[in-house]
Parts: sequence; C-alpha cells; structure tokens
Amino acid sequence: MRAFKYTRADSVNEATETAGQKSNSKYLAGGTNLLDLMKGDIERPDVLIDVNRLGMDEIREVDQEIILGAGVDNTTTANHPLVKENFPLLSQAILSGASQQIRNMASNGGNLNQRTRCAYFYDTAMPCNKRQPGTGCGARGGLNRMHAIFGWSEKCVAVHPSDMCVALAALDASVQVVDPQGEIRIIPFTQYHRLPGDQPEKDNTLQPGELVKAIAVPKNRMADHSYYLKVRDRASYAFALVSVAAGLELDGKTIKKARLALGGVAHKPWRAAQAEEYLVGKQATDEVFGLAAEAALSSARPLEHNEFKVNLGTRAIVRSLQKARSGGVV
Repeated sequence: MRAFKYTRADSVNEATETAGQKSNSKYLAGGTNLLDLMKGDIERPDVLIDVNRLGMDEIREVDQEIILGAGVDNTTTANHPLVKENFPLLSQAILSGASQQIRNMASNGGNLNQRTRCAYFYDTAMPCNKRQPGTGCGARGGLNRMHAIFGWSEKCVAVHPSDMCVALAALDASVQVVDPQGEIRIIPFTQYHRLPGDQPEKDNTLQPGELVKAIAVPKNRMADHSYYLKVRDRASYAFALVSVAAGLELDGKTIKKARLALGGVAHKPWRAAQAEEYLVGKQATDEVFGLAAEAALSSARPLEHNEFKVNLGTRAIVRSLQKARSGGVV
C-alpha cells in the first residue's frame, strides 16, 4: 500500500470542499472494497476523507419515499423495519451478498460505488482498460465466463458486482449527491451507473468531488409480490452469475405493473424494460413469464465462455417471477 493522507470531515460541506481541492482523493466509509484495492496497488489515492460522522446514518420515511442514508451499513439497512415492510426485495438482495462481517461494515454509499470483481482488473500483471486505460481488455479474449452479455464494448466486458444495486434499479430508486459547492443533484438510479463505452475506467456518472448523501426509494404496491433470485457457483460469499430482482403489482391474476432488473450480466444493473412492458396487462402465468424472459434476453451478446448465461438468465427470470407471484413461497 502506498502512503496517503487521512482526514476526518466534520460536515458534508467540509468533505466535498476537501475532495474538490484534492483531485486524487477518495471518500472512506466502511472501506470494504477501497482498502482491498489500495492494498493491491489498484487504487492509489493521495487523500482519504473519512465521511463516517456526517449525519448520513439514518433511514427515515419522507412523504412517499424511504430515505436510506449513505452512511448506514448494509446489515442495518436490510433489517430495518421500514425496508423489510416496504421493500422486502431490497432486504433479500442485500442479505444475499458478501458475508455477515462485510455487510456489518459496508455502507450503502460504498455499495453503489464498489468496483468490478473482474480477475483481470485485480491482477496488475494483466491488461485492463478499467484499471489502466489504453492497455487493452484481457477478459475480452480471455476467460470471460463471469462477464457481460449486455452493453459491453471492445474496451471492457466487466460486470457490476452489487446485489443491492440490482434491487434498487428495479425499485426506481434515485441517488442524492452533493457537489463541492454544496449543490444537491438527484440522479435516477438507472442513470447512476454507466456502460463502459470508450471510458470503462468511469463506473458511474458522479462528477469530481460529488458525495453520495442518500438513496431515495419510492413506495410501491409490490411488497407482497417481489423476489430476488441469485444464481452463483456456491451458496455463500460468491458473486452472481445471473441475478434477478422481480416485482409485480397484481389485480387478481392480472399484472398491473412489473419491475425486472438483472445482475451479473452488464457493466451496470440491467433493467429489462422490454420484458416489463410485455408483462403489463397480461395474466401472471408461467407461459407469459417465459415469453417475457425471452424478450429480456433477446438482445444478449454472449462472449466465448458465457453463452450459458442466456439460457440461465431466461430460466432465472421465470423462476423469480413465479416466486414473486406467490409471495416467495414456491
């Protein structure tokens, strides 16, 4: 690990002003991803700005939204009564990720900003445009079983690792950020993360110095018919091959609204808008679920070693919708 300066901010304004003055600075909350990257000589910040005492540690209800403080740890978020009652989908997603110890430390804001777990990104001896722009993408023609089937570019085929973010994408959340001038910006969650394009080193749409303050999740009528399904190589402490966040608002057997987002398939949580549109107004039958799943995977572009994800994703969507239909008891 390289030498760095540590400073503890006493206010949001102090944190963002310091970040605005120090171009190579990073915010530090739980540090469960950042510190590992620093130890591996992948991240090399000159300054770490501790943001753990800025009052961003509350979960509260405001009008028709639940506000999740960026500083709240993942365990508290998953088990909070407001979250469990209104968004069991989010609780399921968080509890399916990492380990209990990591969830106890990891913050909500940090979860949004964690970096890919692509092996080529973590191995500094291998080429990686995300880690070092212009060196190439080792995974593009290498071992890419875990990699993207949607939205990838020749520069990068990595996937976003978060489970929590997949659920937030399905729940139409938004992200509240503060810039170094103290201005607040609201970013729709589906616009927060970005596809790699020609700049895979940029994971999200944050501007320099901006700090995630909170996540706002609007209430919906899908709590009784939602489910998070994570398909992985082993039952614990593994990243998703494919995951699905599914939510349905039902009127009898008729689907009034549907929300679907996939994880493990793209550089960002992948919202399956085409499948959602297909489901609205249809009967909640297995046949309809199968056709929606086919629509969701119709634009997939698998790589050499991950074509299985197309079939896996199709089946996972059907299964998650079945679980959502029955309240998670199938």
